Amino acid sequence: MRSENETLAMLMNHQHYSQLAKHSYFQQSYTDLHARPFPVAKAPLRVSQLCFLHDKAQPEATSRAEELAHLTALSSRYSVNPPLAGASCFYQCIGEYEIRWERHTEFSSYSFLIHERGPSPFQCPPVALVPVDWLDKIPGKIIAAVHIDALDAKDISLERDSLRQYFEGQRLIGAEIVSAQATILTALRLHKDNFNRILLVNSSLNECQSGRVLRALLEIEAYRNMTLLAFPLAQQVSSRVSAMESALANILNQQNHGQVASDEKARLAQLSKIAADVAELIASSRYRFDAGCAYYQMVQSRFAELQEQEIAELQTLNAFIDRRLSPAYRTVLAAKRRLDDLSSRVDRASDFIRTRIDMAIEAQNQALLQSMDRRAQMQFNLQQTVEGVSVVVMTFYVLALADYVLTALDDMVLPLHKSLILAGMLPLVLLSIWLLSRGVKKQINGG
Repeated sequence: MRSENETLAMLMNHQHYSQLAKHSYFQQSYTDLHARPFPVAKAPLRVSQLCFLHDKAQPEATSRAEELAHLTALSSRYSVNPPLAGASCFYQCIGEYEIRWERHTEFSSYSFLIHERGPSPFQCPPVALVPVDWLDKIPGKIIAAVHIDALDAKDISLERDSLRQYFEGQRLIGAEIVSAQATILTALRLHKDNFNRILLVNSSLNECQSGRVLRALLEIEAYRNMTLLAFPLAQQVSSRVSAMESALANILNQQNHGQVASDEKARLAQLSKIAADVAELIASSRYRFDAGCAYYQMVQSRFAELQEQEIAELQTLNAFIDRRLSPAYRTVLAAKRRLDDLSSRVDRASDFIRTRIDMAIEAQNQALLQSMDRRAQMQFNLQQTVEGVSVVVMTFYVLALADYVLTALDDMVLPLHKSLILAGMLPLVLLSIWLLSRGVKKQINGG
């Protein structure tokens, strides 16, 4: 047994280590685990869920504030506590029903629950109790709508013909789930009220298990519709990619024909246009494609939670939905791969043509340099010729001056043999002028 002092010391130590420095995300990491809990779903239970896509033109904060203001208006009408500012979920009992609002990245879900059975399945859904004027003003556009009625197995017959009346005579799809502890039945069609319908017949699920099953069914309904949003975009992108692939092939086929630099530049301009179009396609579609793939994976994980088992002569929900969802998912993946592949091929083709253009420019520059070399050599030869002529000309002028001097001397002093003197001076003057010009040329050339 611990003494009173030991116990007091432990309490003081507890107060110390509980105040240790914590990371900013420390508490939130635990709080997030309990965010958006599944409802306690004790049969009988009626659920109506509507999912609304957010308006992409609005900033996230503005869209959230608009939804919270709309929920606050409903809370004020029924005199209940409104949602907190900046909240991403809101659970409240309002009159005869419970409302569960959850905001996701691209859509918000509004679930309305009544914890009692109706006159018959789907005859009086919870959404019918919600004020119509309030429903009409919910921000966004509906992307999914479903009614779920959860009943005890003892309260309903599973005879097929009697069940079809609850689904307006449509062909049924269903399965046993969670180790045959419950059965789900649906037609996966929009009925006269534009809602899908799912009947959950509980045999031995407890409240928590029923809540998890209910949440999985609601999320499958929302996520499968969100997955399919990427499919029409993938088809459009694939069509445009096919056209651009043909244009790229045509450009590459022209490589063996025109070799003029202007032709290469024209093809490079065409490739630049294709590259810009590809970049625009990637920017406008990548988020939707990645989101579609993520939603598909979430649908698969929710079906894994249900653990469906076949009922004789009925197709399971997973098999039926996957028949449509998997091709759409593969189409999205193919569109992503084709876009990335086309982008890579355009880059390689652009690099190839740029290389050819650079080589053509290099060849032109080399030819220009050779032409400049030839012109420089011609200029040098001409300069040499001019220098030789200039030496002769200067020699002529020097001898002409000497002739004037000798003529004057001949007249003034004594007779001279002027012709012989000029003939003797010619080689000396010519050599002197040549040596002088050579020395000046060396000085100019630095040596």
